[in-house]
Amino acid sequence: MVRERGNNEDQGDDSGGLIEKVVFINRVATVVKGGRRFSFTAVIVVGDGEGNVGFGMGRANEVPDAIRKGGVIAKREMESISLKAGTLSHELDATFKSSRVVMLPAAPGTGIIAGAAVRAVMECAGVTDVLTKIYGSTNPINVVTATIKGLQSLRNPEEVRAMRLELARAASDSE
Repeated sequence: MVRERGNNEDQGDDSGGLIEKVVFINRVATVVKGGRRFSFTAVIVVGDGEGNVGFGMGRANEVPDAIRKGGVIAKREMESISLKAGTLSHELDATFKSSRVVMLPAAPGTGIIAGAAVRAVMECAGVTDVLTKIYGSTNPINVVTATIKGLQSLRNPEEVRAMRLELARAASDSE
């Protein structure tokens, strides 16, 4: 149930080429003396399709306001991730609370094989080929958080090589 928010250039949208996806909308009710008062929570994922992605949760009495608030928070919380030719450079296994997301690099042309919440994050981040599997809780908030946490732990192969060379030099100097 992921909905894309279209960028309307006629209305002066200042998103700057960002992809904004609505992952989840939840209606909650507060019981008051006169009956029930409804409000809405929206989980929004925002990215530029080139390695920057963030997510936010907005709450309001109306759905459009919740989506707008979530989008503002998501833009503020954007993080940069390192991609390798449209896929991941290595396997990732990320957990958040009781959700576990396993992400595997895929060959070009595979596409994004993922559930709705993970797919939204991958599309916004600019990942084009990936295999994913969710274990445990499939709560969209926890799944999106785990996915972004995993993507943040993604390291560039050059960084890993430099770090290993440095460790090898330190080990040989101490001998």
